[in-house]
Amino acid sequence: MLKKVFGSAVFGVEATTITIEVNVNNGVGYHLVGLPDNAIKESNYRIAAALQNNGYKIPGKKIIINMSPADLRKEGSAYDLTLAIGILAATDQIKAEQLEDYIIMGELSLDGSLQPIKGALPIAIKARDEGVKNFILPIQNAKEAAIVDGLNVFGVENIEQVILHFDKGEPLPQTIINIEEEFYKNLDYPEFDFADVRGQEGIKRCMEIAAAGGHNIILIGPPGAGKTMLAKRLPSILPPMTMREALETTKIHSVAGRVKADTGLMTQRPFRSPHHTISNVALVGGGSYPQPGEISLSHNGVLFLDELPEFKREVLEVMRQPLEDREVTISRAKFTITYPSSFMLVASMNPSPSGYFNDPNAPMTSSPAEMQRYLGKISGPLLDRIDIHIEVTPVPFDKLSDDRKGEHSVDIRKRVMQARERQTSRFQEYDAVHYNAQMSTKQIRKYCVLDEPSKELLKTAMERLNLSARAYDRILKVARTIADLDGEEAVKGQHISEAIQYRSLDREGWLG
Repeated sequence: MLKKVFGSAVFGVEATTITIEVNVNNGVGYHLVGLPDNAIKESNYRIAAALQNNGYKIPGKKIIINMSPADLRKEGSAYDLTLAIGILAATDQIKAEQLEDYIIMGELSLDGSLQPIKGALPIAIKARDEGVKNFILPIQNAKEAAIVDGLNVFGVENIEQVILHFDKGEPLPQTIINIEEEFYKNLDYPEFDFADVRGQEGIKRCMEIAAAGGHNIILIGPPGAGKTMLAKRLPSILPPMTMREALETTKIHSVAGRVKADTGLMTQRPFRSPHHTISNVALVGGGSYPQPGEISLSHNGVLFLDELPEFKREVLEVMRQPLEDREVTISRAKFTITYPSSFMLVASMNPSPSGYFNDPNAPMTSSPAEMQRYLGKISGPLLDRIDIHIEVTPVPFDKLSDDRKGEHSVDIRKRVMQARERQTSRFQEYDAVHYNAQMSTKQIRKYCVLDEPSKELLKTAMERLNLSARAYDRILKVARTIADLDGEEAVKGQHISEAIQYRSLDREGWLG
């Protein structure tokens, strides 16, 4: 007897429907075909134990299971429940007249309970787009899949619930979430607030500019100056994610299996801070079965690289293309996968191996040659892709001991959102441009027109600092953002002057 059950495979951040065809004949043998990986091939042991522990069994007949399309590689243990229900239906152990209306996914434990799967959200989106009505999956992933409108999502704890649903008609618990409530939850109560930061008003201004225009930023300063503290608070002043951004971000984290069971939609912008021992593949994504890397997990959020010179140079260099294109493409012999990676890069670094500037009053000092060699670990092309370079100095005691609170992140975010609204209006005719940092050279020439005094000011700075063409574009982008924060239509001399100050690593003699 032949029965068909439907599952799904995830490639990149998109899903493909998989048809599980189970055919049972006289004879002996269990044959699983259709390019399954080892985790799927081992599923017959998990299925046999789970069925036996729930009063069912795999009969002693010839069972052939085909996973169609047969030329598409399938991986992971998420097909256990799909295969088990297919076997029970094909051997007439349960009734299953409506299997074609369901996508069924889940990993089985030996007692029949279900373990969470990866990629529940893209699977749910694909199911809805193909007109499937129902999705059965582990309860840990139910909220994640329930984000999708027009699909009945049933989160189950064990295989027995699914068997009784099909065989006896017992209803399954449907998961329904209020997307609006999820979206706005905790919006005005960030975990890290700029009000906690004492002093550093100039650096807060830089962070506000970076947030308003989506600019990459690098903080240079000695230990204890507050670089990490400032970086962790950057997401709190970024504009709230749109629904489209929230769905994009949740899809990527779903594929990586990083969406928490009590969270449906990811509404907070991600903040990723990988250790400096990270490998190329872990940063950009890839592997035998490609998974998104840290730069994709930071999509629509912040990627923080602490102690930038301590990262391996080849690891940093692989970021150059994603920083420009805002996506990363992973190619293999039989397929190509593209992951989005539109993130804000925030980096911090000490100015020297000792951690201090060339200052005779510092506890430890390094010579200018040592400092230059240390900074030389970061390539010029990578620094060119960072819009704002700023020095962070230690906070003096009188400001550190001041009990007065600083400006709250929520108040700073209001100004950032006003600037972003101006940018959204300006770039409404472009699909891929939403804020100033995404402007192409053509758009910079159109929206950053300078008067003659501003041109002369920028020309002088370019000649004295020996800036590259890319650095020239960065200054114009930052100046455009400063003008947006000031509510100005035109980029003026004071905006250019402030933007030039934020290129510390380009200035000759900054080492002292």
